[in-house]
Amino acid sequence: MVIDGHSLAFRAFFALPLDNFVNSEGQHTNAIHGFLSMLLKLLQDHRPTHLAVAFDISRFSFRTREYEAYKGTRDETPKEFKGQVPLLEEALHAMGVRTLSKEDYEADDILATLSVEGRKAGMDVFVVSGDRDTIQLVNDDVTLLYPAVRGVSELKHYTPEAVRERYGIEPEQYPEIAALVGETSDNLIGIDKVGEKTAVKWIQQYGTVANLLEHADEIKGVVGNNLREQRERAERNRRLNRLLTDVDLGVAPAELARGPVDEAKLREVFQRLQFRTLLDRVLKQEGSGEGAAPLEPEVQAPAVQKLVDEELDLWLSRAKGTVAVSIAQDEEGSIAGFGLATEAASAYVPFKHGTGDYVGLVDWLASDAPKVLHDVKAAIKALRRAGIELGGAVDDTRVSAWLATPTAPPKTFELDWQTEALLGAPLPAPDPNQLVPEVEPEQLGTVAWLTGELARAQQSRLDPGTRGVLDDIELPLMPVLARMEGQGVAIDSATLGRIHDALRERAAGHAEAAYAEIGHEVNLGSPKQLQAVLFEELDMPKTRATKTGYSTDAQSLADLQETNPHPFLGLLLQHREATKLVQIIETLQRAVADDHRIHTRYDQTGSASGRLSSNDPNLQNIPVRTEVSREIRSAFVHGEGFETLLTADYSQIEMRIMAHLSGDEGLIEAFHSGEDLHRFVGSRIFGVDPSEVTALQRVKVKAMSYGLAYGLSAFGLSKQLRISQAEAKQLMLDYFTRFGGIRDYLRGVVMQAKDDGYTTTIFGRRRPFPDLSSSNRVLRENAERQALNSPIQGSAADIIKRAMITIDRRIRDEDLGSRMLLQVHDELVFEVAPGEREALEALVRDEMAGAADLSVPLEVQVGVGPNWDAAAH
Repeated sequence: MVIDGHSLAFRAFFALPLDNFVNSEGQHTNAIHGFLSMLLKLLQDHRPTHLAVAFDISRFSFRTREYEAYKGTRDETPKEFKGQVPLLEEALHAMGVRTLSKEDYEADDILATLSVEGRKAGMDVFVVSGDRDTIQLVNDDVTLLYPAVRGVSELKHYTPEAVRERYGIEPEQYPEIAALVGETSDNLIGIDKVGEKTAVKWIQQYGTVANLLEHADEIKGVVGNNLREQRERAERNRRLNRLLTDVDLGVAPAELARGPVDEAKLREVFQRLQFRTLLDRVLKQEGSGEGAAPLEPEVQAPAVQKLVDEELDLWLSRAKGTVAVSIAQDEEGSIAGFGLATEAASAYVPFKHGTGDYVGLVDWLASDAPKVLHDVKAAIKALRRAGIELGGAVDDTRVSAWLATPTAPPKTFELDWQTEALLGAPLPAPDPNQLVPEVEPEQLGTVAWLTGELARAQQSRLDPGTRGVLDDIELPLMPVLARMEGQGVAIDSATLGRIHDALRERAAGHAEAAYAEIGHEVNLGSPKQLQAVLFEELDMPKTRATKTGYSTDAQSLADLQETNPHPFLGLLLQHREATKLVQIIETLQRAVADDHRIHTRYDQTGSASGRLSSNDPNLQNIPVRTEVSREIRSAFVHGEGFETLLTADYSQIEMRIMAHLSGDEGLIEAFHSGEDLHRFVGSRIFGVDPSEVTALQRVKVKAMSYGLAYGLSAFGLSKQLRISQAEAKQLMLDYFTRFGGIRDYLRGVVMQAKDDGYTTTIFGRRRPFPDLSSSNRVLRENAERQALNSPIQGSAADIIKRAMITIDRRIRDEDLGSRMLLQVHDELVFEVAPGEREALEALVRDEMAGAADLSVPLEVQVGVGPNWDAAAH
């Protein structure tokens, strides 16, 4: 088996997300991990006796000397890929795999030479490559394994029969076809207007490019004329795409027998790469014992002391610097013990609530003594249930992990993943031989010590701006969120039940009416059955193609109803909407606790932008503007002992942040003028007085203003407003003519992000965008659109978080009985204690308006009412 190293490593690089594979030194490892995973599958499936991986030394070879533009259109190697190939080669050598490269030649030439020599030696040969040029190597003894579109996990087997079936030619004739059609990836330009079908027909008739050119006068029409005029292209392409089969490699196939795994070296390399599970897979597959022993930890935890009473108080009084804390809970959620650790010592404290022997510990926990924990908010809630307060938290290793890599999967923020990734040290694990496996209580001290070590390791990953976001926003917000989650929001269950029953009836009615339209019942939730009804029975225009037919998602069907309305489709969409709302209500009903309140859980790490996410249940997915959604919100009420709800949100906050960041004088003037924003902007664009801006013009301007911040194109604007692309393009041109500062800002923010690799909010929050340098156009353009809005959306998230912190502080400082209950996007919901409405409204307006010092005012809208809907504004 001979493998094209660079080809497969690049495919692995683009198949696996960057942020998931970064070691503690900042080295990206996704190409290595993907390549080795593929290699293990190849070894398992084919069990080659001899193996080599070929790598290119550079883009330059004897081919670039003949044709300087050869492969000249290929994008520059992504910076995240650089450095991965040498590490991959190290890993391969440790696995006993030979790697080969040759100055002035390409890896394909090495594969070609080995395939010929291996065949001569009586071997069956597998060539693994993503380069179509290697199709020419296929014969009865040589099979090409070619990665499918989905990436390196699926390989298509090209035998001579498979090549004939796919291309209609013999494998050795493939370069003849490629010479005529051209190879975009190699920057080899083919004959104009000659596609694969024409080229195959010619080669089937004439056999080779050389023979075809001898008979070029027989080819009629435009393509014949092009062939004659551009024959040098075909001749050049055929010279360059011929793979050499006689490269002097200094090694024969017989010398490529697979060597033994160097287990010590393999462990050392994988330790640096921080591949936890892959090591075990390699050693198991290669027959090294029954499995891999765990990686040797880079850090050694100190012995754990068990502390109680005076010894505990003495330990706390002597603890210097930041102390790491871990907490154990029993099955009922009560505190069962604490782990405490400094850099040099660790301790375990058994805890029994109500004994009165822990006054010193309780006082210390509530004090400002600096502490680091993993998931501070969860610790605050657990301690409060035991009547204990937590103060002095100066770090949260979960949130710090998220701030360092906000686009990484949530699992990578957890303690076990982080300690192995950054420290090479697994958390204490239960004894698998126990009937009911459990961790020894004393090991809680080791968990605390590892948490402290992790916090120190994470510091190098946080730049000063990000550290400021942690210290000034995320850490102070944790006790605020813990209070809000503990308080919850009161629910009128009777109202929810009434809406639920009415919606179920409505959904059933829509379903029956839909069945009547087509004359039979159908599963309205089955895409396959809906495809049959819509595109076969009703013969409606096809939507976008999917792997299973044609799309029946909400957007596709809404577009279809817009262009080709049909009663069945209208009823289907109404049924879907009613069913979706029924599901939302059922989720809310299940979440109502014994205190008749819903206690959502806010996750600070739930989005890459910095916005909070709401879970169990998600209160951010309740629709806002429909009649039914208003009914659902009316079920959120003030609790007993409170007189009303108060809601407050920011008016046009993203546009205000846009004005501040862009410094556009016209937009800044709009916010200071007191006029309606969109009428003011419209007056500038259309050259009329604000009072003369029509309702339609205002709609267009509003769509434009908000759309630009999300990378809206002229096509997208035309589709949204149902206008021609020409009109949309002119509208955008007129907009930027009047508001050039916005145009310059939007251009600059993406360019800056490409240079830096990340965007930054007003307060220093970073969001990485590695795909900005991707050679994949779809990924790159998607990253550009996200990068446009990231500073704006992230700044909005930071602003409302800052407001929440100061509002909560003032409510407590002024000893008010009112409470902050919910945060939903840019809106806050409060429960107002009797007689405090005016004081609370003034406080909320003051703190929300003062949460950021922008070049335009932050306007706050406030409403009150007995329920969430009535309190809307």
